[in-house]
Order: sequence, then structure tokens, then C-alpha cells
Amino acid sequence: MDTKEILKKVKKIEIKSRGLSQHIFAGQYHSAFKGKGMAFSEVREYQYGDDTRSIDWNVTARYNRPFVKIFEEERELTVMLLVDVSGSNEFGTKYALKEDIITEVSAILSFSAISNNDKVGVIFFSDQIEKFIPPKKGSTHILRIIRELIDFKPKSQKTDIAEALRFLTNSMKKKTTCFILSDFISPEFENALRIANYKHDIVALRVSDPREYDIPNLGMIRTYDKESGKTIWMDTSSKKVREAYSKWWKDKNVELTRLFLRCGVDNAFLQTDKDYVKELMRVFKVRESRF
Repeated sequence: MDTKEILKKVKKIEIKSRGLSQHIFAGQYHSAFKGKGMAFSEVREYQYGDDTRSIDWNVTARYNRPFVKIFEEERELTVMLLVDVSGSNEFGTKYALKEDIITEVSAILSFSAISNNDKVGVIFFSDQIEKFIPPKKGSTHILRIIRELIDFKPKSQKTDIAEALRFLTNSMKKKTTCFILSDFISPEFENALRIANYKHDIVALRVSDPREYDIPNLGMIRTYDKESGKTIWMDTSSKKVREAYSKWWKDKNVELTRLFLRCGVDNAFLQTDKDYVKELMRVFKVRESRF
């Protein structure tokens, strides 16, 4: 993809994601993701009824009359996007590839964050950390992130979510709100997820395509796994084969849902053939109801 095509695609995604973040997600994002607590605002003279524990003794001693510290809610967040750039996301049989959905949702979350004056950073990962963009504010920073999402070329095609979570835990010293955007086709990562969610606020956004769990009758077909590089022949004319494959995917999906529940991680299920806005709104409302 040349520079002109990249810029054209960046503009298209910017227009769509800005519109969604401003008109649909603005209020939901603000209420679903809270700041870190209370931050110091100012010092004023003591008034009847003020909590004596908030007295600023240094200022009180200086002016020989009581002053108290005033605090206000600190709403600013640091938002991290953990973006899966492995080979399995270069797949889609309906309206978009999985990686296209990941790009759009990442852009929406980024614009929602900066409209709330939050910082946004990105960790691109496969089975290794491919690139780390430290959190910053501003539209220019977000447009850089979108360009990277569109044109990034990973060194590896494989996936290791645990590696990305360990990097997040070790590199981000302060608490962040972290969105993992992936199809979650990965070796075991439960322990790393549990540790990361203890320190940070993790939200898992699963992306899938209907053909991953519902194969039509196409006769003998050749399937290619981009992550492993293996080619497998499958007889889709066999009902037993199709049902066994579908059951394997559904069981995997149930186990993944249970894993998130065990770790206390909110999650949404985004599909390439359906509107992801409704599912994102659902997880935002679930979080909002808890505050």
C-alpha cells in the first residue's frame, strides 16, 4: 500500500470513528471508565463542617489560621490498546477482515479517549512485542496510531497474549484502562491475564468471523493456517466433520468466556458480519451499571 492509499484510508477511518465516538460513545465512555480517584485542587480557609483531617498544617502555621486542602475527582485516564497483529486476523469472509474491525474499534476507542482528555498508547503484539507506542494526548498522536494500524507489518505471524500482558504489567507502572483487541487464538494466558487485571483495568474485545465456527458444505477444501504455516485438507461434505468442527469452536468460546469470568475481565464479542457498535455499547453499559 503506497502513501497516498494509506492517507486515504486513514481519512476514511478517521471520519467514521470520530463520528461514532462523538455521537454514540461520548457519554457511554465517560460514564463507563472512571478516573483514578481524587486529585488535589486548591487550599482555602477552614469553614464550619470541614473535615479536620483535610487541614493543611503547613499553610495553617504560616498564616496562623486554619486552611484545608480541597480535592476533586481526577478523571484523566491512561488508555492502552493491546492490538493483536498476528496472521490469524488476516481473515474475513463477510463484510470485513478481522484486522479491519480491530483497526476501526481501536480508532473509535482512541478518539473517545482523547475527547475525555485521556492519554492513549498502543502495544502491537504477535508472539512477541512488535511495537510499543507510549501513551500521549492529541489528534496528531491518534492519527499516527491509525496509520500504524493500517500499514503495520509484524515480524511474526504467531500469537502469544501472555507475552503482551507481561509486557503491559512490567512497562506501565501506573494503573491503566487496557483494551485487548484479538481473536484470542493463543496459547494459555490465564495467569498473565489475572496478574495484569489485578494491576490494571482490562477489557477483552474478541473478534471473530462466522466461517471460523460454521463451515458450509463445499466438498473437499484446502485450509491454510497462516500462524503455523500448515495446510490441511477437510471434507466439508461430511456432516459429521462440520458438526465436530463447529462443536470444537463453540466449546472453545465457552471456555474463553469462563476464563474472563474467573479473572474478572469484562469482554465483548465482535463479529465481522455484525454491527460491533451494539456489542461495544453493551459492555459499556455493563460497566456503567457497576458505578
